[in-house]
Amino acid sequence: DDEIQTLVSDMFDTMYYERGIGLAAVQIGVHKRVLVADVDWRSTGDDHSGEITAGRQHILINPEILKDSGDEHVYKEGCLSFPDQFAEVTRPSTVRVKYLDLQGKSVEQEFDGLLATCIQHEIDHLNGITFVDHISNVKRDMITRKLVKLKKAGAFDHDHHHVHGGARVIHL
Repeated sequence: DDEIQTLVSDMFDTMYYERGIGLAAVQIGVHKRVLVADVDWRSTGDDHSGEITAGRQHILINPEILKDSGDEHVYKEGCLSFPDQFAEVTRPSTVRVKYLDLQGKSVEQEFDGLLATCIQHEIDHLNGITFVDHISNVKRDMITRKLVKLKKAGAFDHDHHHVHGGARVIHL
């Protein structure tokens, strides 16, 4: 319906503004099982003033992983919910996902590589799991301490944003 169309549009706007490649509705305070992803977008600049050119946009409503490939790969993941924090996460390299598209049609699709990682990361969000739940307690505690220190220093006040370069760092 129109509400979901507007939500998806807002989610893409937020994701591109934050220079992410995926976003779950729960990350913007909307408790719906909706995720968006675009691992192919390009920007004319490194900061938020750069013009974004969308790549291939993926919209998954009520996504469910049916099966995975069993073989795994590691990406250095970040998350818009954990600003400027990154950790290596191991996930299946290929997943088959069942979901509804924007027209409400049921779809089954296989995703691999970076897109598979992104979609798994966002489905985790919909299930109340974040990327730090996949890493060791020691690494998780380090990230928590860094975020507390940054918050105390005012790093998250007044819309402060910091953008990392590097194509293989996933900012989801």
